[in-house]
Amino acid sequence: RSSDLTRGQDVIVEISYDTSPKASALQWLAPELTAGKKHPYLFSQCQAIHCRTIVPCQDTPAVKQTYYAQVSVPKELVALMSAIDDGAKPDPEDASRKIYCFRQNIPIPSYLIALVVGALEKREIGPRTVVWSEKELVDAAAHEFAETEAMLKVTEDLAGQYVWGRYDLLVLPPSFPYGGMENPCLTFVTPTLLAGDRSLSNVIAHEISHSWTGNLVTNKTWDHFWLNEGHTVYLERRVGGRLFGEPFRHFQALGGWKELQNSIDTFGASNPLTNLIPNLKGVDPDAAYSSVPYEKGFALLFYLEQLLGGPDVFMGFLKAYIQRFAYKSVVTDDWKTFLYTYFHDKTDILDKVDWKAWMHTPGMPPIKPDYDTTLATACVKLSQKWSKAKECDLPKFCTAEIEELSSQQRIEFLALLLIEAPLPVTHVKRMQEVYNFNAVKNSEIRFRWLRLCIKAKWEEAIPLALKMVTEQGRMKFTRPLFKDLYNFEKSRDKAVSTYREHRQFMHPVTAMLVGKDLKLD
Repeated sequence: RSSDLTRGQDVIVEISYDTSPKASALQWLAPELTAGKKHPYLFSQCQAIHCRTIVPCQDTPAVKQTYYAQVSVPKELVALMSAIDDGAKPDPEDASRKIYCFRQNIPIPSYLIALVVGALEKREIGPRTVVWSEKELVDAAAHEFAETEAMLKVTEDLAGQYVWGRYDLLVLPPSFPYGGMENPCLTFVTPTLLAGDRSLSNVIAHEISHSWTGNLVTNKTWDHFWLNEGHTVYLERRVGGRLFGEPFRHFQALGGWKELQNSIDTFGASNPLTNLIPNLKGVDPDAAYSSVPYEKGFALLFYLEQLLGGPDVFMGFLKAYIQRFAYKSVVTDDWKTFLYTYFHDKTDILDKVDWKAWMHTPGMPPIKPDYDTTLATACVKLSQKWSKAKECDLPKFCTAEIEELSSQQRIEFLALLLIEAPLPVTHVKRMQEVYNFNAVKNSEIRFRWLRLCIKAKWEEAIPLALKMVTEQGRMKFTRPLFKDLYNFEKSRDKAVSTYREHRQFMHPVTAMLVGKDLKLD
């Protein structure tokens, strides 16, 4: 009774509740949708505002809490959470079940609460890292992510001590809608990263970086999402620069500028959702999601780095910012005030920045930073050769041209062609003959190649594109491919019927957004 309570007294409140089978934070997978085909699988994705569908909580990144959990599951399955393992025991109420216990002693926002249950196995890949997945993928995952500890050490060297204890990885089933999710102690990643050659490991560097920017210093509201993502992309690329050289960092940054251009073309250059700080009042954050907070945010930080004295000087600021606001939630004004305080001797430079254009104006940033184009030059040259080629030039193309490019450069080569006018069908057919992109496993290459084919109206590519949108559910790939298939009159009906057939197997957020893209909602 409330009359028995006094001000300042600690109280434990117990809430009994059920979740709905339709809770948008969860995807329940039937056995046939898993790699092993024998056991069901459950995973959560609480970001941005889905935790409220599974936990009675203050579902805002402005509030942080520690948590302790016990999860009862059938004993042939394993439960994992975004926390430190606190032991397991038989379920006293049911001999066929087992209880897994978890403890997260660092305060986190609700969107970082995460749960997975499945027939999972693990492989140790470092002193504080195991990789978990179904047994069919676990060895491939252990190979792919073998560089995790090296990345952790570099990030610690740049940003300060890693405070979370464990850094484990979980490879999810293909319907997982994102590249990765930075759940503390247990990063969730898509199986589309399993390229076989570790070429897509920048996603791991990104999720590791979130352990500082996002998980430790958090955006207070989703309007300020760029504080999470812009800083994380900046840190991720600093890690890449340390591991693979400064030209590589600039190459990744230049690719990001192109991604930003694509997003702004999709939304429209006057769309207020392309502001660095959009007004999300009454807007579902999932519907506003794009590369803008990532890449416009990164471009601002990269521009400031060049303005204020270079990478090491700017990293000094970022490290101090993390120390200053660790365990807190912040808005852009907090960040900007601290920037001015840290660079108190350079306020004249900061005053010249057009803050309104960067933060509160839609479209591309007011200024393009300087990029080292060493690694991009070969991609530009080859893409120009293809877009300018006449039919009589096609026999001159040869396999050696593509073999000279790294996986990242091949991705960039295709990305450059995608921002040009569509190629004629004759050109993509010849490209397949000489480069054999249809046989490539790397999902980033495959995705851009199939978009190029559909935009060129090559009918033979339709079944391959439909296969990619149904075999995996990463929204970065699924949504643009579905849109391209819808815009090509020869594949429109098939795109809609494929979506209707597969909708029940898709993640609820993916299904909702693809439905909108196909104009079915």
